Amino acid sequence: MRLVIVTGLSGAGKTTALKMLEDARYFCVDNLPIPLMGKFVSLMAGSQGEEVQNAAIGIDARSGRALDELEVELDKLSRLGQKFEILFLDADDRVLVKRYKESRRSHPLAMAGRVDEGIRQERKKMEFLKERADYIIDTTHLLTRELRKEIDRIFVDNGKFRNMVISVLSFGFKYGIPEDADLVFDVRFLPNPYYVDELRPHTGMDEDVYQYVMDNQVAREFAVKLEDMVKFLIPNYVKEGKTSLVIAIGCTGGKHRSVTLARVLYDRLLETKEYGIRLEHRDIGKDALLKK
Repeated sequence: MRLVIVTGLSGAGKTTALKMLEDARYFCVDNLPIPLMGKFVSLMAGSQGEEVQNAAIGIDARSGRALDELEVELDKLSRLGQKFEILFLDADDRVLVKRYKESRRSHPLAMAGRVDEGIRQERKKMEFLKERADYIIDTTHLLTRELRKEIDRIFVDNGKFRNMVISVLSFGFKYGIPEDADLVFDVRFLPNPYYVDELRPHTGMDEDVYQYVMDNQVAREFAVKLEDMVKFLIPNYVKEGKTSLVIAIGCTGGKHRSVTLARVLYDRLLETKEYGIRLEHRDIGKDALLKK
């Protein structure tokens, strides 16, 4: 039986991850009392036939003081020879606060106080689980479908996993540099399709713009050097414990050159199949909206 402990910060997507595992035919239990964990695992492991091959247990800060007993229970499972994996869902504090405000729910540790204080306390209580985690998924920039893709890759397809989600983001400098960018690259030195009448209405998602931008030695050489540097940096960020990396590529309006180079970098990183990779074009439609 494959046993997964699904945990993490409240609002980071634990319940969603459990539903995805349930869809993948895992027997899932959320908020199981920690003293019952050993009994539950024993029952699942002893079940006959193929009805229960995999199980997932959701545990979070709602366990209260009993959370302190979890490490003891996990050690017991290890001594009994029961293998388990820990999936830890994390997200940036600002995103967690925003999600709680949108859902209008109270944080389990905030009570009547501030959500950010509840998050601070929760991080401290959950630190030991994050340190023991086999998989850490940062959902700060993930869409639900992208989270499902990662869950399926790890727990259904048994794919290789690194605790890093990389976001390749195109943007326009005239709309501001993304606040959450870790690395920012300026491609305004490349020929601008905006000044070609037949290309101006199109974007870097269109083949004619893509070919125009990449049809010169400077763009191709830049793409190679960018790929080389990013591939050098990623493993070093992983070693330092970073779980989310936002690579922002900007041009003037975020419609032509930045979109093209973001596509190129995304495709080349995707070939590694070692990290979670996502692509986003922040400002690709803003010029059209402004004209209306």
